[in-house]
Amino acid sequence: MPIKIQSDLPVKEILEKENIFVMDEKRAVHQDIRPVQILILNLMPLKEETELQLLRSLSNTPLQVDVSFMMVSSHVSKNTATSHLNKFYQTFEEVKEHKFDGMIITGAPVEQMEFEEVDYWQEMTEIMEWSKKNVTSTIYLCWAAQAGLYYHYGLQKRKMDKKVFGIFAHKVENRKIPLVRGFDDVFFAPHSRHTEVSAEDIHNCKELTVLAESEEAGVFLAMAKDGRQIFVMGHPEYDRVTLDGEYKRDLSKGLPIEMPKGYYPEDNAENKPLLMWRSHANNLYTNWLNYYVYQVTPYNLDGTPF
Repeated sequence: MPIKIQSDLPVKEILEKENIFVMDEKRAVHQDIRPVQILILNLMPLKEETELQLLRSLSNTPLQVDVSFMMVSSHVSKNTATSHLNKFYQTFEEVKEHKFDGMIITGAPVEQMEFEEVDYWQEMTEIMEWSKKNVTSTIYLCWAAQAGLYYHYGLQKRKMDKKVFGIFAHKVENRKIPLVRGFDDVFFAPHSRHTEVSAEDIHNCKELTVLAESEEAGVFLAMAKDGRQIFVMGHPEYDRVTLDGEYKRDLSKGLPIEMPKGYYPEDNAENKPLLMWRSHANNLYTNWLNYYVYQVTPYNLDGTPF
């Protein structure tokens, strides 16, 4: 089944060329099923790139997924055209009277700042609080995962001695939980961050269940409230060349950056990176949509008690 997006969203053509089933509003309105309503709070600077990455992963499901994009109003995006934001994005004020089956909050390049120093932190806390009663299940990615753990459970982040950067192996824990159903015992996923919430603090928080962890990169996947809140410390949505772009960008700026670990064949940045995480990333989003969104929300969201 398809994902439903606006017919003139620029990434629609790219998705169709990749043989991903997308549906515009005109076709979707004639289908007699309720699409799953997913809200994406996109905090990344290159918003169209992140749109494409997330829509790829959300497309691998038999459900019809109706995606809406949200931006924060307390921060001005400098890397995405205003015309694109005005046309395809809504603000919190425009969506807060609605309920959603699921929400994804992306990472953001603000991890080395204290949470309260981020110019949209107050708005972010309002959105996270609102999600408790208006969203069935929320996925927090990378910086958002750290922000969610801090806001909801008081867990502090800490700076790493060096950036956690590359492709890391993770071991599945609590295999019976549906979110990791179909995962191999060990799987790979990208990380790109300067900070972390310590594995000890996460394990010691009685409200949290750790589902996957890396000896090198720490906790990758944890959840709370039976899947109402899901925290993903890495970037499973990343494309093959996303880390390559980040690495070469930092090199060109003269920033201290090591080659992403386990990413380039023979550790040669001229070699095409191997894509080793896509299947598990797709499985993660498919399990989320099926077991934590679709299976637990009624046909009519209006008036639904959360």
